[in-house]
Amino acid sequence: MSVFNEYARYYDLFYRDKDYTGETDYVHNLIQTHSPGAKTILNLGCGSGRHDHFLVDKGYAVTGVDLSEEMLAAARDAVTGNGALEYVQGDVRTVRLGKTYDVVVSLFHVMSYQVANPDLMAAFATVHSHLNPGGIFIFDCWYGPGVLTDRPVVRVKDLEDENIAVTRIAQPIMHPNENVVDVNYRVFLRDKASGGVREIRETHRMRYLFAPEVQQMLAASGFELHTSEEWLTAAHLGFANWNAVFVCRKIAGGVSF
Repeated sequence: MSVFNEYARYYDLFYRDKDYTGETDYVHNLIQTHSPGAKTILNLGCGSGRHDHFLVDKGYAVTGVDLSEEMLAAARDAVTGNGALEYVQGDVRTVRLGKTYDVVVSLFHVMSYQVANPDLMAAFATVHSHLNPGGIFIFDCWYGPGVLTDRPVVRVKDLEDENIAVTRIAQPIMHPNENVVDVNYRVFLRDKASGGVREIRETHRMRYLFAPEVQQMLAASGFELHTSEEWLTAAHLGFANWNAVFVCRKIAGGVSF
């Protein structure tokens, strides 16, 4: 079941300050470095599709997959008849589209939502099955050394548009023996016209990953790791980094973990 149900209706408001243009430029540069001839991209966990439109603008044909029908509805609403962009509902662990791509990306911590080893291995198997020979896989995630050094704390965010005012409270609960953080969201929505207030509650389970386990699982899934670095900055990973990006290439084989 998707954790993005009612929350999805307000997702783009929550992240309207997110630098989708800069993030897409960063991903594009990674693609050009590791697979300069790439033309087709599969985006697993595409959300509301904001990255996809910028990738299409850079000349790629993009297929977006997401589990949440609410997210996909927002993504499809923004499509302006461009044949280079399509969306499909599916679970990143099990979806099979029957075609392959030059690049698979999975952004904004989708892999951190795969909290159990079989889930992460299943997601890697999905990626492997959709990549052309030698294709590359780019994903970001919560990075364990940084999370444990600068541990999650309660955060409050206030936002509004012309119709609603939103207060979101994120309360984390860490599970150290699982390498998982439960992020408990309470979202208060005030309708500006009526003054009415309603509350949404959701819990997002997020896994923080470490380089050795990522390398082991990627190798077992038929990938060769090319590079890992801090998301957006390209800094070396260490205790100061919460957000890591891994770039790997499909090789022959791949076995179950």
